[in-house]
Amino acid sequence: MRVAIVAHRSGPANLALTGRLWNGAPLELLTPLEALIALAPGDIALNRLDVRDELDGVEDGLPLLEQLRDSGVRVLNPPAALLRAHDKLLTAQTLRAAGVPHPKSVLVERPGELPEVDYPVVLKPRFGSWGRDVMLCETPAELEQALDKLSHRPWFGTGGLLAQELIPPLGHDLRLIVAASKLVGGARRDAQPGEWRTNVALGASITPMMPPPVAAEVALRAAAASGLDLVGVDLLPTGPGGFCVVELNGAVDFRPVYSFEGRDVFDDTIAALGGGPALDVGAVAAAPA
Repeated sequence: MRVAIVAHRSGPANLALTGRLWNGAPLELLTPLEALIALAPGDIALNRLDVRDELDGVEDGLPLLEQLRDSGVRVLNPPAALLRAHDKLLTAQTLRAAGVPHPKSVLVERPGELPEVDYPVVLKPRFGSWGRDVMLCETPAELEQALDKLSHRPWFGTGGLLAQELIPPLGHDLRLIVAASKLVGGARRDAQPGEWRTNVALGASITPMMPPPVAAEVALRAAAASGLDLVGVDLLPTGPGGFCVVELNGAVDFRPVYSFEGRDVFDDTIAALGGGPALDVGAVAAAPA
């Protein structure tokens, strides 16, 4: 049996995953075309296609992953589920339908279209990542100016943008890693001073953290709704004991700092996906101190 991470980017997380063994089998890193040529029925492919650098959709290869699945290869992170995570409109629809807390979202597709929203409001590309082109608008005038600016971005014509309810920022969020319905890693991300966004690409710091039970429960519900086998769930605190999912990450970036104490997040990810023994961190998080 061959097992492959299917991606266009090597990246630290993909390289770390391919450094592990899947029930004794080595993992390979293949592009979608390489996977279609090399893998056979009974093999396994973990789909880790990311958002395009241009923010205008998902990287090339989803139809090839569908062909791979139809040929008898077991495809984890199925193409439709991955698209639901990368497309923020589909993410919003999916999470709201499942009753998972998520900001109210309105699609803006036409230049000059002013959505009816409450303020403050956040604008973000429909296929966004890394905190790029995310803007906070406090007033209708700021919204109009931001929409005029963003509607001239090349990515705007491929899907528009989302105007999203602002969850009042507290300067930090949680990113939790869920593999095969198990919580395998997590960390707190603290925004740089003067920055409200918690993207590491914008200078946020990362601290290992065992999540509160309510955060773990919300993340597991979001992962189940997404249909993804490996997903990062970003949560913002909403006050005492509350959390709201703001993003699903189908090609989630994570690193050793996401490991729970005494664990290895990459070992636990592969163990969970491979059906082997893995620490049920959710149960540990829920246990009384």
